[in-house]
Amino acid sequence: MRESESNHLKQVNVEPIKAHSCCSSSATKINTTHLIDPVCGMTVTADSPHVLQHEGQPVYFCNAGCKAKFAANPAKFMVHAKAPFAAMTDEKSNVEQATVIDSVHIIYTCPMHPDVRQDHQGSCPKCGMALEPEMPTVDDGENPELTDFKRRFIWTLPLTVIVTFLAMVGHRLQWFEMATQSWIEMLLTLPIVLWAGWPFFQRGVQSIINRSPNMWTLIALGTSAAFIYSVVATLAPNIFPVSFMSMGRVSVYFEASAVIISLTLLGQVLELKARSQTSAAIKSLLGLAPKTARRINADGGEEDIPLTHVHVGDTLRVRPGEKVPVDGVVLEGGSAVDESMLTGEPLPVTKRIGDKLIGATMNTTGAILMLTEKVGSQTVLASIVQMVVQAQRSRAPMQRMADQVAGYFVIAVVSVSILTFFCWGLFGPQINHASSWVYGLINAVAVLIIACPCALGLATPMSIMVATGKAATQGILFRDAAAIENFRKVDTLIVDKTGTLTEGKPRFDTAVPCSGYTEDEVLRLAASLDQGSEHPLADAIVQAALERKLELSKVESFESITGIGVTGRVDGKQLALGNNALMTQLNVDIESLKSAAEALRSVGSSVILLAVNGQVAGLLAVSDPIKEKTEDALSTLRSAGVRVIMATGDGLTTARAVAATLGITEVYGEVKPADKLALVSKLQGEGRIVAMAGDGINDAPALAKADIGIAMGTGTDVAMNSAQVTLVKGDLRGIAQARVISEQTIANMKQNLGFAFIYNSLGVPLAAGVLYPFTGWLLSPMIAALAMSLSSVSVITNALRLRKS
Repeated sequence: MRESESNHLKQVNVEPIKAHSCCSSSATKINTTHLIDPVCGMTVTADSPHVLQHEGQPVYFCNAGCKAKFAANPAKFMVHAKAPFAAMTDEKSNVEQATVIDSVHIIYTCPMHPDVRQDHQGSCPKCGMALEPEMPTVDDGENPELTDFKRRFIWTLPLTVIVTFLAMVGHRLQWFEMATQSWIEMLLTLPIVLWAGWPFFQRGVQSIINRSPNMWTLIALGTSAAFIYSVVATLAPNIFPVSFMSMGRVSVYFEASAVIISLTLLGQVLELKARSQTSAAIKSLLGLAPKTARRINADGGEEDIPLTHVHVGDTLRVRPGEKVPVDGVVLEGGSAVDESMLTGEPLPVTKRIGDKLIGATMNTTGAILMLTEKVGSQTVLASIVQMVVQAQRSRAPMQRMADQVAGYFVIAVVSVSILTFFCWGLFGPQINHASSWVYGLINAVAVLIIACPCALGLATPMSIMVATGKAATQGILFRDAAAIENFRKVDTLIVDKTGTLTEGKPRFDTAVPCSGYTEDEVLRLAASLDQGSEHPLADAIVQAALERKLELSKVESFESITGIGVTGRVDGKQLALGNNALMTQLNVDIESLKSAAEALRSVGSSVILLAVNGQVAGLLAVSDPIKEKTEDALSTLRSAGVRVIMATGDGLTTARAVAATLGITEVYGEVKPADKLALVSKLQGEGRIVAMAGDGINDAPALAKADIGIAMGTGTDVAMNSAQVTLVKGDLRGIAQARVISEQTIANMKQNLGFAFIYNSLGVPLAAGVLYPFTGWLLSPMIAALAMSLSSVSVITNALRLRKS
């Protein structure tokens, strides 16, 4: 991502630039309250000592480093540099100015063709799909095109129902003369075609201009053919032969145009709603960052300031329960920080003076002072956002099967229609005193109507709709059709450990007592002491004691020693509970438990030691259990030929222990989001079709980059929004089930597409009148429309078979 675009990870705020009149002159003086550093995007003031002149205007920076970068390449940062001067003497509000600035940076791109990029909304010139923002913002409203299509659909649906009703049963009711009914149907259809269907005709014309035939070409041609033919039949019925008269009028097909447009609008509304979720992952990531930070000023005072006002070198206070505002280092104090958003590890990490802090992580226990080192687009969170965006846009989107051949199909149908018109006009016989050119027109229209893309357009979506419904009943949610199409091809599965193979919640495992103590007594004493602790491991111990209905005692003189454990008095005894470092600090001999502790660690457990009155009393093991059905799921996948790889942020020893239990031979431990992303790219480079299964924010980039991203429904929203497939129950057996559904669906889609093309291959020549010289058969547009409808019903019926498969 370019620097100017990456700066846009947060909203740019520019406060009003006030103009003050000079006593002796009408000239205005620019007095900016807050400006934007064009390099890092941070807010600065006109009092900043870091300033230089560019094109006759002063440009302000937050530090000398940003100033030097700008001086080396001003053009790279010009958009941000010019923003504050766009309203030199304008009294516009912050919101208005921010909107102007933001609009400069918004780039719209096509989900299926990432190479299509423009600075305004519209449709893709290649496939006709609506473009969407490359970088969404947290407060994005509803897609304007979705709003527009919903309005067009709702307002014209009643007209479509009325027109269809009249076409089906109007001749039986005899409310009007049939010629009058044709006029009524035409008037009711006009707003449907000329207003509701107008965007489709625009896209159809655009596809022809760009020489990129697609589904919109078919829809526009089929709809306009039925409509124009019907209008001519209504306005000038006398030009048609008597044989085409039915019940006092020439048969018209306004209902075909109306129904096609209404169904297409409905499909677009459903598709746009689904596509809007693709940006939810980025919005969730952007929403992780806190809105404010507590800064320590030079005079020792403290104030809460907007996150955009935080600069490199600021000292910030982070209290218990607050998020770390930006990346930095601990200056004073200590605490346990939950970094699961980065590592996926549920256990908080101890932070002492000098340790690094990551923005958007959660401070759980103690208050700390930190020195700001990275802000804005330079933070780890911003880097993850960038990786998700790049992975989403770089993924090669798979074209739907219908679209892959639509161009050839459209050209063939149009060619046959034109050829039919001229062949009949030039060489056709005069039938029933009607001109051969009239028959040429009728047969050409019949070709276009029978080749209407209903069956072709429904072939894939109907299979997808039925398959996704069936999958949902089994706890499998597919995000789009491409996920179903690609899933059957997966030959490599990368799985995260915590929350994917395991449950993601620390649980008490066992207690090993020393001589003179029982397991329950060790657990009771430890739980009594841990009542005063907020650590997740402590909570697991307390909950285990409560489940065993052990009576906990009151704790006195409780003290938490950050990073190593806790001490206090229980039942008159001095207790210490913690890791090896705490025991060493208190001179407690733990030699008798070393072998037991190592054995537990080798299977992935966290070991906590208990000392009573200076003597070791036992140890407690807390672990993250493997999900009950994980082993069966992996065994099924391996038997299907899927290569299984574990990649986790946990330590390599723990990862190998879990992998050995599950029979996984390829293990990557202590990996960061970028490492997982690189692993996916490496395997894809080897020609593998890669699926990634994870549940944490740290998995989001890899989930987006993988051919198929699989999120656990028990995990984070960011993981689920980045993935193409979500397993609602968090059961990995759903992966094997999803493969089966994918294979069945693709087979069904191929059947539907095959039927649609066979139908057109037979129907188009018949409509063109190829059999007339031999049999005297001609296919009227009415029969063509009926055949078109029956073909659609056949496709839907075949798709519904998936429910029982």
